[in-house]
Amino acid sequence: MAKVRHSRFDCAPGCSVEAAVGLIDGKWKSVILFHLLDRTLRFGELSRILASVTPRMLTNQLRELEEDGLLVRTVYPQVPPKVEYSLSPLGRSMEPVLMALKAWGDANIGRFGKPRGIDLRERQSPPAPAGQTAGGHQWAKFDPAPIEVIPDDLE
Repeated sequence: MAKVRHSRFDCAPGCSVEAAVGLIDGKWKSVILFHLLDRTLRFGELSRILASVTPRMLTNQLRELEEDGLLVRTVYPQVPPKVEYSLSPLGRSMEPVLMALKAWGDANIGRFGKPRGIDLRERQSPPAPAGQTAGGHQWAKFDPAPIEVIPDDLE
């Protein structure tokens, strides 16, 4: 199902924030814009920089950014076709916003990233059914440690 794009805003307090966030919502849009701050990039370069994004998702996010006027897609008529993406003046005007998000993220990454000193693989989780994978990892047989029950009168 296609995402509903840009509804009318009621101009209540916060309306302008809603409008601004609506342009860069999506998992990859702000990251794409951030990388385009430095230079013009081709699709393959963006794919390498954003290694975990699928080609389809990257294409969709680029199309939406282009539709919203935040980036410019330039196609060079050659074989094979050469396509470059760069920020439009409107996209370039988001630089202070993106840099503020980066600064905030740099200052707070420890709160939201992987906890330091804890290997998440050591945590026990419920098992996946035998022979299936969960999160791309093969599950070992789940063997919880025995639970010691302490009688109430010994506490």
